[in-house]
Amino acid sequence: MSTSTPNAISTPSTSPTITTDALIIGFGKGGKTLAAKLSAAGRKVVVAEASANMYGGTCINIGCLPSKSLILSAEQARRDGANSTPETREAAFEAAIKEKRRVASMLRDKNYHKLADQDNITVITGRAHFTGPHSVEIATAEGPVAVTASKIFINTGATPRIPDIPGISTTPGVYTSTGLMDLDDMPQRLVIIGSGFIGLEFASMFADFGTAVTVLQHNAEFLPREDADVAAAIRAQLEAQGVKFLFNADTKAIAPAADGGVRLSVAVKGMTRGASQACDSTPAGTGNAHTDITGAADAADTATTTSPTSNPTDHATMSHVQTKPSDDGEPRFAEPAEARFCLTTDAVLVATGRTPNVEGLHLEAAGVELTERGAVKVDELLRTTAADIWALGDVNGGPQHTYISLDDYRVVWSQLNGSDHPYTVKDRKHVPSSTFLATPYSRVGLNEREAKAAGLDYVVKRLPVAAVPKAQVMRRPDGLMKAIVERNTGRILGAMLLSAESHEVINIVKLAMDLDAPASTLRDMVFTHPTIAEALNDLLA
Repeated sequence: MSTSTPNAISTPSTSPTITTDALIIGFGKGGKTLAAKLSAAGRKVVVAEASANMYGGTCINIGCLPSKSLILSAEQARRDGANSTPETREAAFEAAIKEKRRVASMLRDKNYHKLADQDNITVITGRAHFTGPHSVEIATAEGPVAVTASKIFINTGATPRIPDIPGISTTPGVYTSTGLMDLDDMPQRLVIIGSGFIGLEFASMFADFGTAVTVLQHNAEFLPREDADVAAAIRAQLEAQGVKFLFNADTKAIAPAADGGVRLSVAVKGMTRGASQACDSTPAGTGNAHTDITGAADAADTATTTSPTSNPTDHATMSHVQTKPSDDGEPRFAEPAEARFCLTTDAVLVATGRTPNVEGLHLEAAGVELTERGAVKVDELLRTTAADIWALGDVNGGPQHTYISLDDYRVVWSQLNGSDHPYTVKDRKHVPSSTFLATPYSRVGLNEREAKAAGLDYVVKRLPVAAVPKAQVMRRPDGLMKAIVERNTGRILGAMLLSAESHEVINIVKLAMDLDAPASTLRDMVFTHPTIAEALNDLLA
């Protein structure tokens, strides 16, 4: 297999000024699919990608596929007992990282050559910015390349959102998902800031590898957009893996720890023991002392309990910062609005969402406007506020999924191929999602909370996964299935599946919803046996 050589393709071998039919900024799913289609139609295409490590886009390099490779390796380590000792944990993690890198490198190379080997496509490695409505300059290693294009497509994706916390960008050991997936050594302790689905996938994965994981959530509710019973089941699953949660927790500062790890100053609202000092004023000798915060669990709605131990693989070391003594020399025990703790850990994952990647594009030079949330403003045809410029994928503020970027390609191509009735974003139906926890969670459509808020007349269907024969055969009986069905019409409004293979089964439900098939269609469908999919017979009975 040939290997891409970035220096060899940083600039075209001809003139540093190029005129082309189409310029695609970003090598992501929507952009690369569009490039291949335009090339097949005889159009000249330039694809600009800022980094040779990102040929093919986020999904294959730092997103979906490498993370799933690691998740599968972690599950295997748990099943084999390779997460039970420090030596076996390190070996399993090292092998997993090696395999992840192999997969990403192979896919990156294939994606590069799939475009660059076509006569009509020129791939330029460099960071692009607009210089006018139809002109872009690409800064390459060998110098700038000017490109003029009749049509331009922005496909730059999204980047991790970094909260404004002192020390978060300068302290070694603090990572986004990209960095955490490329460590050479497995962290024995990991703190995750944020309990969204990205953070939870990493929590589940590292717990399976044997890392002690603590998740910090800034408010009191776990997965607030999900139904309470589903959220409780997901939380119970993660806690069974050993993941600890600390709610109402705001990280105030991050700094290097004396032991070479990372120290977080965390304020927890509603704690019954108060503090007014910062981490750097923690009394000497208490930095490695574990604090049992069980007594504050009710006030803080947290399941985190750290018992005294010296085991280095325990969860993030938590030392309580005492209040200053009162005038008579006795400590103050008045309950404050919040308590301050120091958490010491080996690594921190910042999982606080992703934001559209528009920095440095100089969109104003082309007349391209942004939304209030910082995404490229588009209409239902994904046209920007500038003529003949479109935006595909995460950068336009839509759902951040690779398959949505692919569907964005369909929206754009339906206009370019002369269709009388172009496909639009409004035509898109029932976007499913899957979160790859130890027991995957998948959903599509409305949940009960949303159906109730919409004033719909519905019935709730529930089925414990333990009642599914295939789940018992797989020795994976944990979880639940839930569906929302409109009472009078039998229309499926939504489904939530916390079960093995839910990421496959949810697509069956989506198809039925897209076709306006009533719940009775899946209830009476003949499925192969034994499968998880056949549980839809019973769920919708």
